[in-house]
Amino acid sequence: ENEPVEVLRVPAIQHFNGSDFSVRIALPFVIDQRIDHFAPDIIHSHHPFLLGDAALRESRKRELPLVFTHHTLYEKYTHYVPLDSDPLKRYIIRFSADYANFCSLVVAPSASIAQLVRKRGVHIPIAEVPTGADDLFFQPGDPEGFRKRHDIPPDIPLIGHVGRLAPEKNLHYLARAVAAYLQKDPKAFFMVIGEGPSRKDIQETFRKAGMGNRIRLPGKKAGDDLRDAYHAMDLFAFASKSETQGMVLAEAMAARTPVIALDASGVREVVRDGKNGRLLSENATEEAFAEAIALGLEDREMLETWRSEAGKTAKAFSRQSCAQKLLEAYKQAISNHKRPAANADGGLIHWDRLLSRVRVEWDLVSKKVSAAVEAVVGED
Repeated sequence: ENEPVEVLRVPAIQHFNGSDFSVRIALPFVIDQRIDHFAPDIIHSHHPFLLGDAALRESRKRELPLVFTHHTLYEKYTHYVPLDSDPLKRYIIRFSADYANFCSLVVAPSASIAQLVRKRGVHIPIAEVPTGADDLFFQPGDPEGFRKRHDIPPDIPLIGHVGRLAPEKNLHYLARAVAAYLQKDPKAFFMVIGEGPSRKDIQETFRKAGMGNRIRLPGKKAGDDLRDAYHAMDLFAFASKSETQGMVLAEAMAARTPVIALDASGVREVVRDGKNGRLLSENATEEAFAEAIALGLEDREMLETWRSEAGKTAKAFSRQSCAQKLLEAYKQAISNHKRPAANADGGLIHWDRLLSRVRVEWDLVSKKVSAAVEAVVGED
């Protein structure tokens, strides 16, 4: 394959334990030479458990600032790991916070996550920088063509959803809520874009409700197809409580599609209740969710107002806006970073560098052990 020179693929076990995640196979010296050649000013880690250790080692080795984006509520994904348990969840929460404190800066994709990681003991600087929505979704789409390609009538209400079809996304709740609405509206359809282990559960929910012919699952979409899918929807339905940022919500709003969602982290920063959709209580019943869909689709004037507001909201999440915020965060991290003192001939003190390498390994081991002990004894 013609891999870009800026990308280095590391050996990994793909689809670990039936998930969409890849678990790295630890091999020494795989990335050293490439990083030396690239000569970065800063290192950015996106996960504490996959390549996080490697990022920490490389940053300490080169005395570079390390930035960590807290993308995920990792404890919500322990069902993919053997021996899932409450102690495992506590371990993950504790070690994620410890890992963040090894870094120079934490990037939180939403204010909710910034507040949460502070509460969990992260004391280093935190920058709130969402992942930007692709400009593609701001462009006009072809909703009619998409509906025609997927056998969806052109003049019926279409409720849509986009995302990974997995248990942590609360899709069982969402499917039952939308099915409850469809039972009252004989014309409406539900369209789910994505793939994952919950696909069959969603289909079964609609089959049992007698509406298997009014759900469409076109699979995973990207590019123009995904843009057209967003534009084809009248409302976007979202029930996940495990998000760190409302990425698909920002994409939907870039296509001027209002959102019905539950109040949760990463969602409340995008959805403004009664302005660009509905933000229901985190514990709203399925019937309340169905009623919110009904009210949104029945009042066409209000729906058009929501569409206009959704487009305005999306501009704050444009890729250019978010990239500029991240660039400023990088500059601040580099400016605040303290490098070791140089010796008389101007070179870095090799003994200090060796001690730093030993120290990072000790820190990693000690933090993992202490997090494990606290998880077992039940301390928060």
